[in-house]
Amino acid sequence: MHTPGTEAPGAEVYGANGGVGAAAKQVAEHAGAIARLEAELASLELKQKITVLGVGIGLGAGAAVSALYMLGFLLATIAAVLAIFLDTWLALLIVTVGLLVIAGILGLLAKRSIQKGTPPVPEQAIAEAKLTTEAVKR
Repeated sequence: MHTPGTEAPGAEVYGANGGVGAAAKQVAEHAGAIARLEAELASLELKQKITVLGVGIGLGAGAAVSALYMLGFLLATIAAVLAIFLDTWLALLIVTVGLLVIAGILGLLAKRSIQKGTPPVPEQAIAEAKLTTEAVKR
């Protein structure tokens, strides 16, 4: 018979108050604490990444606005160079028609791309799922 001073080796693993149930409860509590800490770590990491992503998006938007202004000044420069050889109105008209042609080509390419992408249904995945279902039924 074991007395409090002469416990069997390894008895401390089971907890001071008795048995496997207490040890299981402690393991469950520790696992819950670890899970909460991991969730908190994931949340903090996501917040940090979202902040960095937001800064990146803001900087990218600033770069896009600057590029848009740069494009406007480039077109004004082209019109000014053409105005050396032609009347000003004709130089501006040539630049405007050039922009219209570029916009038209980009619009047609966009339309073709959108038509290829619609409807947005994962056809290959659906076909594979059907093949898998048929294989499982056999």
